[in-house]
Amino acid sequence: MSKEIYKKPIEQKDYSTEYVLTNSLDENIKMFQSNIFNNDDSIIYRYITNKASGIKFCLIFIDGMSRTTVINENIIDPIIRDNIDTNKDIAYYIMENVLRTDENQETQDINLAVTKVLYGDTLLFIENLNRIIFVNTKGWSKRSVKESEGEAVVRGPKEAFTESININTTLIRRKITSPKLKFNYSELGSVTKTKISLCYIEGLASQEILDDLKSRIDKIQIDGVLESSYIEESIKDHPYSIFETVGTTERPDTIAGKLLEGRIAILCDGTPFVMTIPFLFEEYFQVNEDYYSNFIYGTLNRMLRMLAFLFATSVPALYVALTTFHQELIPTPLVLGVAAAEKGVPFPTVVEALLMMVAFELLREAGTRMPKNIGQAISIVGALVLGDAAVNANFVSAPMVIVVAITAISGFALPKMVTSILVIRFTILFASSFLGLYGYIFEAIGISLYLFSMKSFGVDYMYSYGRIGLKDLKDVYVRASWENLKKKKKFIIGDKNQ
Repeated sequence: MSKEIYKKPIEQKDYSTEYVLTNSLDENIKMFQSNIFNNDDSIIYRYITNKASGIKFCLIFIDGMSRTTVINENIIDPIIRDNIDTNKDIAYYIMENVLRTDENQETQDINLAVTKVLYGDTLLFIENLNRIIFVNTKGWSKRSVKESEGEAVVRGPKEAFTESININTTLIRRKITSPKLKFNYSELGSVTKTKISLCYIEGLASQEILDDLKSRIDKIQIDGVLESSYIEESIKDHPYSIFETVGTTERPDTIAGKLLEGRIAILCDGTPFVMTIPFLFEEYFQVNEDYYSNFIYGTLNRMLRMLAFLFATSVPALYVALTTFHQELIPTPLVLGVAAAEKGVPFPTVVEALLMMVAFELLREAGTRMPKNIGQAISIVGALVLGDAAVNANFVSAPMVIVVAITAISGFALPKMVTSILVIRFTILFASSFLGLYGYIFEAIGISLYLFSMKSFGVDYMYSYGRIGLKDLKDVYVRASWENLKKKKKFIIGDKNQ
């Protein structure tokens, strides 16, 4: 069988052109049972009859997706017992006087009916009527709201998003109780029909960026969307960049803060990770806990993160450059100690660094993928055993173990920059191994120029770092007090020429 068959996208049928509803209840049910939902045992067909009038009905719903208690108590029982007035429009009478559900609507669109039942609603067919009533009975199991594991805080809200988009929108509305908070729903994926929502505050978010975002989403052609990363990869400005131009978080308070700055959030059903745009470089170093603690403590933590970025990307490269090309810059006692430690090691310094960093990345990846209860033990024990054994066997020098340890610990302070730091670390190391400090400087300049050339939905990626006014830096390098922050100029992301 040709491999091209597997690459062919799935074509969705237009049921409204192929099938037509009739006044026959049996024919309508047979159409769904034999053609649309054929060979699907999860679809439930429930026939009922009104005792007073003798009118027959049939319900179609999916086992496990719909709440059976709602169907039994609010649909089946009232229809069987009610004295239906046959002189009125039966569909209208059923919706207004019989059904006890919060949402019901009639339609002749078969495509809409199929979508509704697949999402957990119940279809109600009535004898001698070529219309369908769909009733809100969604009730699949959901994960409860819990504390975020990836973005834990000591002080601040503990709740995190879940895989249900309805719960996630509720969590955001609890933070921002304003009629200006808007949610625009749509669907992505020709097969999965995944519900997504654009969330923004009217008047703060740029209409130009909102229109641009909608245009990019409309261009996405894909069979299924199972996680928000599917969307992220399709809409970001620099798809091959190691730096993210679309932010992600699983914390409602983070999203609320971003919305109040004029950003736009993208919620995707089936994932607890919500995206925000535009995403700027400064956001890598900002966490919500900065604003929940004293501004002095928040400022120190932010500066530590910036220092951690410098250490995580530069320490191995600087060590190789200094020990290989610029020994005169190292104090004499230290250079003698390094030379003594390097004695007997068969590899050049740059090879030592590469071997140790690769070993560390293997341990980190293994610890991440292993079950949580043993993953941390593997990482810690593996690092200790390998480091000690490598030094004793003269495989690497002791100073190199210290250098890699400092680099690794610094990288843990910026978990959202794992990919960026890893690539920068290796590229700067290679440049420094050939040209020493000159290679390090040239590579640093190149990365800086690249960062300043990037944009996120038309906004300069280094938006704040390119400004020199004190008012613009109150929430970049430092976390100013609330007295100063409340006077801070709003983050207007609509002016693309600023």
